[in-house]
Amino acid sequence: MPSARFEPSSIKNKVKRQEIARKLKREKRQRKLQSRLAIAKAEIADPAAKKKRLVQNVPKTLDNQREFDPSALTADPRQTRDNADSISSHPIEGSSGPSTVPPGSVSMAPETSADIDSDPFASYFSDWDPKAPPKVLITTSPKATKVTYNFCEELVDVFPGAEFIRRKKGRGFEMGRIAGWAADRGYQKMLVVNEDVKKPNAITLIHLPDGPTAYFKLTSIELSKRISGHARSTAHFPELVLNNFVTRLGHTVGRMFQTMFPPMPQFQGRQVVTLHNQRDFLFFRRHRYAFRSTEKAALQEIGPRFTLKLRSLRTGLPAVKEFGEPSTQLEFDEFDDVPVDEGQAEDKNSDRRCAEKVDEGGKGEDGEDPESKPKEKTKPPAVDEYQWEWKPQLETTRRTFFL
Repeated sequence: MPSARFEPSSIKNKVKRQEIARKLKREKRQRKLQSRLAIAKAEIADPAAKKKRLVQNVPKTLDNQREFDPSALTADPRQTRDNADSISSHPIEGSSGPSTVPPGSVSMAPETSADIDSDPFASYFSDWDPKAPPKVLITTSPKATKVTYNFCEELVDVFPGAEFIRRKKGRGFEMGRIAGWAADRGYQKMLVVNEDVKKPNAITLIHLPDGPTAYFKLTSIELSKRISGHARSTAHFPELVLNNFVTRLGHTVGRMFQTMFPPMPQFQGRQVVTLHNQRDFLFFRRHRYAFRSTEKAALQEIGPRFTLKLRSLRTGLPAVKEFGEPSTQLEFDEFDDVPVDEGQAEDKNSDRRCAEKVDEGGKGEDGEDPESKPKEKTKPPAVDEYQWEWKPQLETTRRTFFL
């Protein structure tokens, strides 16, 4: 059945067809304009009509259409899928304090709170000196270039307790061995900037001494000198803002970055570091407050700026595979029903007495304190144990987010 509406494409003359098409578009724009003016005039007379229109006309975006994640820390297990959109639409905003859950939000489950209190970062919030910055070791991948070194210098300026050491070449300088070396010397964090095709392309963040280890894809790097009108940084401790880390995985990543800055910022420096999570992309920005008047404040960017995306999270330090080590010998079980010689029994009794003396007096037979013995060196594992790893099949839709 032919359409009853007039179509300019039915006109054979090209010039006439274009003229009619432009005329129809102009009339359509005028109708839309008149409709908007009429709605604005009606809303001036009735302010409640505008509020009703804004509530009904909510655009659909990937953020507010996000698929419900049961691991969201602000989610109540008794809630259903109907109000899941309202849960995921509330971002978590936190500073460098121990909690990133805003006041008035839904309380977390008891088991979730217990896991957070016993995670690898718990000691930072309970025992750490608020005025002492955490020691951070920054290094690069082997055979790095000047571009990566310049980026590492910017990172040293970002983290108050950071120190940059160039990575040596050859065997024995694997990432896991360097992490063990840094843990034995009092470093709390290790950050490795990877390079590919003479450009930084990844960051490995390691929490010392026992992990976890996070691997991020690095993109959109802009150094401070490339930012127009950038401000100069100072040595003051910055304020930290973590935005939209809502799931348990995102909370772990947020706390990992949280432990890289001193707990107590120095507000007189007027510096703020922001990590904004949107669609699993972490946007890093550093600004300075500029008070133009007593009522308004502007943000002047300091730099650098870059974007991270989590690719994997390992439970411990990076593994170091020893291909040249000999295989371990077989071990056999010892059974209690095997008869024991008198000499062996006396040796066991003497060992037990020595252990009792150590427990009672805190010293062995030779009078030495067990705590005075040299501490064992931190050794990296031989196999990586992944807590979370990104795979293409995980993103079945564009509305699936993990942080």
